[in-house]
Amino acid sequence: MTMLDERPGENTIVLAPAAPLAAIASVILSTTLIAIGNGLLFAYIPVRLGAEGFPPAWAGIILTGLSAGGIVGCFLTGRIVRRVGHARAYMLFSALIILANAAISAGTYPFLWTASRALYGFAICGLFIVAQSWLNDAVANAIRGRVMAIFYICYIVGLGLGSLALSFIEIDTTAAPIIAIVFAALSIIPVGLTSLRPPPPPEVASIALSAAWGVSPVGIAGMLAVGGLSMMVAGFAPIYATASGFSKNEVSLLMLSMQLGTIMVQLPFGWLSDRTDRRYVLVAASALVTTAGIVASQTIGAPFPLVVLVFMIWSGATESIYSIANAHAGDRATKEDLVALSSTMLFAWSLSGFLIQGAATALTAAFGTEAFMYVAILVAALFCGFVLWRLTQATPPDTAASFAPMSAQAPLAAELAFPQDETPGND
Repeated sequence: MTMLDERPGENTIVLAPAAPLAAIASVILSTTLIAIGNGLLFAYIPVRLGAEGFPPAWAGIILTGLSAGGIVGCFLTGRIVRRVGHARAYMLFSALIILANAAISAGTYPFLWTASRALYGFAICGLFIVAQSWLNDAVANAIRGRVMAIFYICYIVGLGLGSLALSFIEIDTTAAPIIAIVFAALSIIPVGLTSLRPPPPPEVASIALSAAWGVSPVGIAGMLAVGGLSMMVAGFAPIYATASGFSKNEVSLLMLSMQLGTIMVQLPFGWLSDRTDRRYVLVAASALVTTAGIVASQTIGAPFPLVVLVFMIWSGATESIYSIANAHAGDRATKEDLVALSSTMLFAWSLSGFLIQGAATALTAAFGTEAFMYVAILVAALFCGFVLWRLTQATPPDTAASFAPMSAQAPLAAELAFPQDETPGND
């Protein structure tokens, strides 16, 4: 796209880009940089707690604090952006992530770390809502799906690279949180220099569970299932690996492999979901999560390569539920439904992450680190049964929304606070 720029007093006309790709890339680059630090701390915290002799339940409590912060972010982000605008809100959330990472560097204090990760959960939820709404406003329908897919894939890759970085860091030092602070600070630079036009001030969308359920029961149920599933599988995997005696290098490699699995398993599932009733694919994905969870529960004492393979499949299948349930809800939503549906799905995702993960943490304290696997198996099996039941109750909608690979470790539904004039994803 170009626009004409006629200079006064000259007879020449200069073509200037109307929506520079570099400006769009600046937001994607920023979130990728912050993902590297985030991935590093996701791996570092449970390994450091284990090295200091704290029981695994503490790592679970810290994860639950992160989810609690995300719930608060669902409600406050729209109000913050309405008050100060997108650019300032993005800087604010980045600063809060830096503060949260700085608290981790103060020493191994579980209570402080729980508060720190709650602050991080609030900030990362807000940052992603702002980033996605900014991109949604900047790109046309024709390329929106591709841009958002690149956005999520870059974030997933960043998380994996951050996890891998733990292999090169001494676990008994503060190097990991300091590096995370550096990457969070670097992430501000691309957005600070961007020429991307901010969207108009947002309206605050309401959360309406009953209305959203009426639009897409499977979509809402998917978020209620996958919020807890994803946080457990991604969050408890390093806790389980550490408690099982794997080294920090092995833990970092495991988490990198899980991020790769997120992409590798999602792509074939997504291809199928665009060509058939998505509910059949959701049944297959949730059945795979259930099966992989059962196999994972038998990996105690198993060779490390086998553990990596099982967790890759488990993580990828879990993330597939997130992406396909989101696309299925988009198929059923009208333009008028979109804002309330998206905001409610984000709330359901956050609430599930808090409640299910909290239950898994309590069970971990009582029965050991493998307890989270049985919770995940139960949740996936219940969701699989629910979708099978829905197949007998409702006809499939037309496929209107395109599948895009996503990560449940990054909030969806930018429309929570920022309704658009165009319906996202219908490209």
